[in-house]
Amino acid sequence: MPRRLNLPDTASIAEGVAGGKLFAPSAARNADAITRALDAVAPATGPALELASGTGQHVVGFARALPRLVWQPSEIDPVRRASIDAHVAEAALPNLRAAIALDATAPGWGAAHGGQALIVLVNLLHLISTPEAQTLITETAAALGPGGRFALYGPFLRDGAATSEGDARFHASLVAQDPEIGYKDMADVTGWLRAAGLTPQAPRDMPANNLLLVAAR
Repeated sequence: MPRRLNLPDTASIAEGVAGGKLFAPSAARNADAITRALDAVAPATGPALELASGTGQHVVGFARALPRLVWQPSEIDPVRRASIDAHVAEAALPNLRAAIALDATAPGWGAAHGGQALIVLVNLLHLISTPEAQTLITETAAALGPGGRFALYGPFLRDGAATSEGDARFHASLVAQDPEIGYKDMADVTGWLRAAGLTPQAPRDMPANNLLLVAAR
């Protein structure tokens, strides 16, 4: 089950709006930057899976900006799946599917969702444990088709340290709530990607000290 954490205002706190949709201020803030970065690295066509789609705000923007990819949102939380479906219904895009139930940290899902051209994950690694993150990456590698790409966005430690005082405080607050979670070091994540058989590209700097890590199969 998803963890219930006490997150700061800068994190993905979702609030209800009309029609069953949830709205996360952080998703609204970073959506354009992530979409532009994906546009630069995404395959031209094929199936695209977003893991842990949250409120559904991001995947609507991705589908609108990258219309030749067929987008499949996924989410473990049924309340958020309902929000995703409300956003999807409102957008009415031909390349955007209704949400599916999927726990990205559980073993075995990769084989069931094979042949993906693109898999996207936004702001989840710091909210799960290291073993869960490693499982997620292993399953993502199994789900990617030949030449497929994994785009992983979020905050990371660099050489074991946070890059700002705000990130250091947020990381410490996560660890205080659950010692198994918190920011992952970019070098460790790159190593997990390679161990899963993926080839990492140079990380892309993103706003607010975040990174987009891209790895290809």
